[in-house]
Amino acid sequence: MRRPKGIKTKKSVAKRFKITAGGKIKARHSGMRHLLSGKSSKRRRRLGKSFILSPRDEYKIKACLPFTR
Repeated sequence: MRRPKGIKTKKSVAKRFKITAGGKIKARHSGMRHLLSGKSSKRRRRLGKSFILSPRDEYKIKACLPFTR
């Protein structure tokens, strides 16, 4: 049985980014996996929080998520 043609969601992007109710894109900071002892506690605290992606990069992510807003 053949798979139907059409656009597909990039699953790697769908796991890493979320679209907010207002249409903005929420992501997590990188750099929290390992080598944490060399980072200050203030920096580790800041990296642990999510952030809103800049409008300049939004179009790249929204192109990979065709079935969202």
